[in-house]
Amino acid sequence: MRAKRVLIIGLLVFLVFISLIGGALADRIFGYKLLDRWFPESKFSSLLEEGRQEVKVIYEDSVVVDVVDQVSPSVVTIGIKQTQRIVDPFDGFDPFGIFDIPRQNQGQEVEQDIGSGFILSRDGLVATNKHVVADTQAEYRVITQDDKELTVEKIYRDPSIDLAILKVTPPAEGLKPVELGDSDNLKVGQYVIAIGTALGEFRHTVTTGVVSGLGRGITAGDPFGSFSERLENVIQTDAAINPGNSGGPLLNISGQVIGVNVATSQYAENIGFAIPINVVKDSLDNFNQTGRFERAYLGVRYKLISEDLSILNEIPQGAYVVEVIKDSPADKAGLQTGDVIIKADNKKITDEQGGLASIIQSKKIGEKLDLEIWRDEETLNLQVVLEVAE
Repeated sequence: MRAKRVLIIGLLVFLVFISLIGGALADRIFGYKLLDRWFPESKFSSLLEEGRQEVKVIYEDSVVVDVVDQVSPSVVTIGIKQTQRIVDPFDGFDPFGIFDIPRQNQGQEVEQDIGSGFILSRDGLVATNKHVVADTQAEYRVITQDDKELTVEKIYRDPSIDLAILKVTPPAEGLKPVELGDSDNLKVGQYVIAIGTALGEFRHTVTTGVVSGLGRGITAGDPFGSFSERLENVIQTDAAINPGNSGGPLLNISGQVIGVNVATSQYAENIGFAIPINVVKDSLDNFNQTGRFERAYLGVRYKLISEDLSILNEIPQGAYVVEVIKDSPADKAGLQTGDVIIKADNKKITDEQGGLASIIQSKKIGEKLDLEIWRDEETLNLQVVLEVAE
């Protein structure tokens, strides 16, 4: 009987102890203050630390707002100043030919926003697309977010990719450069933000979307058809990229530039393209070392033959040579129009991972490139010594 009473008393003590511990935990977790006198928070903080999980809710709109606030001071508008000849149809008007009045053409200076860019350094280096500043006779201007106009001292154009660096006169307080990210780690579906002067009219327009494709190959050009260039290994995004966005940054949610907006599709909605920032980094490293852009140069225009086209036309998969530039390394090595480059340095040329362009970009000036080509249903081997692009 005595043993039974001891057992009951022990059980009651145990239940009271468990109740007190449970109350203390509830006090700390749910904010009850009834047990503060006997169970101060400090004594139980270590017990709860391991089991407590802090949940931080991040809203999509707050992320975009933060990135825009952070990066917008580094995004600029590229404008052009040029003289346009205007003919007055009534100047010298004499329908009966009595007075023989000569007609005179008049020139009018026009200023227009044509593209976007972003600041690379406090001392005045600005990145944009080469096609934005393609007219070597025009005068360009750079306008900051707070409407300050910067004088363009010099323009450096990369001969191999659609990139240009503008050297501008910085204000006394300097400029705010962007932070460059890593485009090699991009994933399809990753959230991105674009900032630029949409349609050459609406400065600092913000659009959002995702990375909708990687390793694409496109032919980029301006809307007037005066510029066209084949670009490989570009980023595809559904963030709206309009004319005027060219040269502006494509950003990740950390506010880092992961691409340079370059083109939009004429045949689809919400498909834009950007040059991966790591390609730009290589150009910038070269530029910082030499003061100019120097790249290994092959000297061919080509179109990639996909696996489907290869099967359909019974030709090998690779790079179909459309044109061989006269006196280029390719010309000197004996490449001909109509050749299909199957391999370069024993690597197959496919429409994935940048194709032939990425292989050439990995080479240095003066290095040799071994090519396996298909010509007239025969396989040939050629060796090309890459030269500097002029």
